[in-house]
Amino acid sequence: MQKPDKDIFRGNLIKYTQKAFRMLPEMNKPCILDIGCGSGVPTMELARLSNGQIVGTDINQTLLDKLNRKIKEAGLTHRVKTVRCSISEMNFKEESFDIIWAEGYIWGIGFIRGLKEWKRFLKPGGYLVIHDEINDINKKLKQISDCGYELLEHFLLSEDIWWNEYYEPLEKHINDLRIKYADENKDVQKLEKEEQEIDMFKKNPELFKSVFYILRRE
Repeated sequence: MQKPDKDIFRGNLIKYTQKAFRMLPEMNKPCILDIGCGSGVPTMELARLSNGQIVGTDINQTLLDKLNRKIKEAGLTHRVKTVRCSISEMNFKEESFDIIWAEGYIWGIGFIRGLKEWKRFLKPGGYLVIHDEINDINKKLKQISDCGYELLEHFLLSEDIWWNEYYEPLEKHINDLRIKYADENKDVQKLEKEEQEIDMFKKNPELFKSVFYILRRE
């Protein structure tokens, strides 16, 4: 038994990637840097929405390999590529991207550090879209302007959204797998990590609320 393909359930949230992208002004084939792209659920959607050039970065080569297979299957090797690097060691040409996209990974270096360090990769007037955890939202809103960005929009993903559209369907899938593989104890153990995350959600659902920020470099 393989682990649950969480991309399937992550796809339930792609409507919020779409919502954030549509808050940007219309651009002709923008150049987009997708930081912390993982296996590329948002990456592939950005390619579809923008018709632009996408560079996806992540430190996890296994996830990048999965994304590379998606890119090849979709016939997008001419527009979407991946680069293995950590978010603190990116070495792209300055002012080379129209949009920087970061769903869920800015916590790895901290909100204010991410705003400051990634700014140099954006063209003047370029856009930074961040999907981040809810904590310290008022402080972060102030840091946005302090770091030389204009906040265009922001919107919340509530704990109900996370439960109804991600964790509840994932839990149902895991329960179905437990029943199907009940006699295969070794395989069932593969589900424990996902179950622990679901249990964490149930104990503190408010901690899982998140925010999309849509920013423009001044």
